[in-house]
Amino acid sequence: MTDGTQPSEQASAMSESNDSSVSGGLLASGRALVKPSEQRASGSPRRVSGTFKKVDPSDRNRDGSDQGVAVHPRGVSLSSVGRRNVALLVAYDGTDFHGFAESNDVVTVMGVLRSTLEHILQVPLDLTAAGRTDAGVHGWGQVVTGRFPEHLDLARMQRSINRMCAPSIAIRSAEWAPESFDARFSATSRAYRYDIWGAPQPNPMLARTSWHVPYELDLDAMNIASTHLLGEHDFASFCRRPKVGEGSPEKSLVRIMQRVHWHRVPLEDVGGADVSPLLRFEIAASSFCHQMVRSVVGTLVEVGRGRRSSDSIIETLGALERSAAGPVAPPTGLVLWHVSYEGERWDQRRSGFPNTM
Repeated sequence: MTDGTQPSEQASAMSESNDSSVSGGLLASGRALVKPSEQRASGSPRRVSGTFKKVDPSDRNRDGSDQGVAVHPRGVSLSSVGRRNVALLVAYDGTDFHGFAESNDVVTVMGVLRSTLEHILQVPLDLTAAGRTDAGVHGWGQVVTGRFPEHLDLARMQRSINRMCAPSIAIRSAEWAPESFDARFSATSRAYRYDIWGAPQPNPMLARTSWHVPYELDLDAMNIASTHLLGEHDFASFCRRPKVGEGSPEKSLVRIMQRVHWHRVPLEDVGGADVSPLLRFEIAASSFCHQMVRSVVGTLVEVGRGRRSSDSIIETLGALERSAAGPVAPPTGLVLWHVSYEGERWDQRRSGFPNTM
């Protein structure tokens, strides 16, 4: 399988340039770039002449760089080039991926992104993401950080990645970031969107990005129920409990819910906001535990169908048992929409630690 990248593209991304910030990119559907066997296992996959090969860890210098693999256009080995922190804003259609985070033997968004970046830059990379999304979940505002060669032309790198990974993955922007900035640990809140197609007939145009619920839903009741989730709570009833080692304490599932709201999205061909069957749930919190958003959506849909009362959410929260909540909504309608880095992290305010930004 060829990637359509000429050898000059690898070198062109390494020209000497100043700070660069380019916005753009488009979230679209499409197939994954590499096969499961071509992703990271014992070494880093590298695309060479249209195929992937793994780099033997023994061929790397002690600093993790490859010996003699990549060369700066001016003849400087990249193993001797300094590194700077880079922040990437990433969008992806998660339909054909087994989640965002890298995992052995399956195709993931991070696996494809890192493999492609390493092919272009010809250096190994360690990347950190703001959040992990499950298989089938999409991203519009995912943030990824890592240390890249300091003379990198970020605009050219972005264009190369978007050509190679389109249409499933796109880098919306790439910019130099402060050394202390970390996509995960500097984040102060995360926001998701969940779309529901609430018409009797399915909509093939939205099938990859929405949950088809062929029933009338009471949005007013769902919004009233949502208000009970605002503030600081233990969301154990809406989370899949993380596994902990024997003798280790259970991880806290306390979170601060900042925003929850249902509304209709106007569609030109269907009607205005009062009659549109496209429903959108917007939710933001200090952070989320595993399956929390989808569990909340599934429970609120039961409220909308009249199977639960709006006030029942109070009892559901207090139960602290996953069985008390409704079913987990499918991943298709969920999008990681935005990650915020403003203000202080709520857990650091409690402990008195300074912000990592």
